[in-house]
Amino acid sequence: MTKKKKNQEESKLLDAIIHGIEEKKGTDIVILDLENIPNSICSYFVICTGSSSTQVEALADSITEEVHKALKIKPWHVEGYENKQWILIDYIDVVVHVFQPDVREFYGIEELWADAALTRVEPVALKP
Repeated sequence: MTKKKKNQEESKLLDAIIHGIEEKKGTDIVILDLENIPNSICSYFVICTGSSSTQVEALADSITEEVHKALKIKPWHVEGYENKQWILIDYIDVVVHVFQPDVREFYGIEELWADAALTRVEPVALKP
């Protein structure tokens, strides 16, 4: 697969993930670009926050539904549904982390991967 085609597919995947998060009003959305980090485990991390275990589960469900609807792919691996404090959704090149606020602060993934280029996704304006 060419790099250009891979980047287009990753871009579509990132768009579908962000759409899924926005559909359930996830907050503090960031994308960490890990492509230029030696020995990184994937190309991108997408990180967001849900205010409760119910919202964390709803966000994870929405992400997997939107990605499947847009691209017809399912995650390679999912974990964290048991306690719904941190749900990880692994699409191999893109790994999504859905956190409750205190758990996100405790693990500080953005700080652990401080060498990665960080993009904050601005909230979608609410329609009147």
